[in-house]
Amino acid sequence: MAVVAIVGGQWGDEGKGKVIDLLAEKARMVARFSGGDNAGHTVINPYGEFKLHLVPSGIFSPQVTCIIGNGVVINPASLLKEIDDLQNHGVDTSHLVISDRAHLIMPYHTLLDGLEEERRKQKALGTTRRGIGPAFSDKVARLGIRAGDLLNKDIFLSHLKSALEFKNAILTKVYQVSPLSLEEIYEQYCHYGERLAPFIRETSSIIHEALIKEWLILLEGAQGTLLDPDFGTYPYVTSSSPLAGAGAIGTGISPMAIDRVLGVFKAYITRVGGGPMPTELKDEVGKLIREKAHEYGATTGRPRRCGWFDAVAGRFSSQVNGFSDIALTHLDIYDSFSSIKICTAYEFNGRTLNYFPSDSSILGKCQPIYEELPGWQESTAEIRDFGKLPPQARRYMARLEELLSCRISLVSIGPRREQMIQVRSIL
Repeated sequence: MAVVAIVGGQWGDEGKGKVIDLLAEKARMVARFSGGDNAGHTVINPYGEFKLHLVPSGIFSPQVTCIIGNGVVINPASLLKEIDDLQNHGVDTSHLVISDRAHLIMPYHTLLDGLEEERRKQKALGTTRRGIGPAFSDKVARLGIRAGDLLNKDIFLSHLKSALEFKNAILTKVYQVSPLSLEEIYEQYCHYGERLAPFIRETSSIIHEALIKEWLILLEGAQGTLLDPDFGTYPYVTSSSPLAGAGAIGTGISPMAIDRVLGVFKAYITRVGGGPMPTELKDEVGKLIREKAHEYGATTGRPRRCGWFDAVAGRFSSQVNGFSDIALTHLDIYDSFSSIKICTAYEFNGRTLNYFPSDSSILGKCQPIYEELPGWQESTAEIRDFGKLPPQARRYMARLEELLSCRISLVSIGPRREQMIQVRSIL
């Protein structure tokens, strides 16, 4: 079969969970490779509506081995709550596996995340304050604690002592707050370890066995390309790479094993938190998109900033990921629009820019140059065949394909599984 990386092409919240939930019906493995519980994938299927933050979106397909890879940081409390919620809705979670190399979010990470955001004041990054950044910082600083450490209480205690001594010094001397208790954290995380122990395994060998068997494997990304620490709107970015290339690192496979890269884009664009967004609509049109699409964060509930499709950013995203296919979501949001705009270039200091600037201060001053297309002003909700979509909707999609130099293979016209139309085969 094939290995397909599924990646957000914008600033996240593009509908990756829905796409993965659909494709997982044909897959044998889904492996989440980056991020933490700051990501939220909303899935609506016969089991109900779920907001998944750590568990891979393939969990609803019983034949799928679902792996939380080594590239993910895990808050045990959040993960256990998610597992309990799934089980209470009749979803089998026995096919969930957690990499023993995945790092853990500790109480000092969430505390420091909030304190650091407060220190930045007006320059706050808009993080979810869930400890993601500090956990990834500790990973590269070699201060991290991994899921596998929970399986050996002596090793866990030793690592916790070393880390907490350093963190308490920062908490008390830099932020002038009370130190955290070693005993309380140790007891709490030992309890987490006992519950999670059946799921924790060495996962790279499991994935390689699946490769040998030629299973269909989906690599599930989190957030979106424009939040990448290297290629996103730095410093308004996330702390792990959402790019397709990170799919190999975050699961322990060769980049050569990835056969296809599916980029997920909304028909418009959204963003949560701070940072530049050239096509942001602060008018009634932006409000209309937000309310029609229920654009509120699955993780935080914050209202998302909405704007017209940014093809400059989209083209850049396609280049750095090497998309073989695109899944376009939320096309139905435009059903009532008489006209639709696409940003095809930027204007900056009297010059036309056809590229995505690396400097966020420049991007923040860029003005979008728009191309306007006619809308279709009819409902697409019940259409199940691409050829029956309104001509103006197909024209809009064709123009996006031209601008992004990539074919659209899936398009959704509603939140349910059956509202995803296959334009051409991906698998």
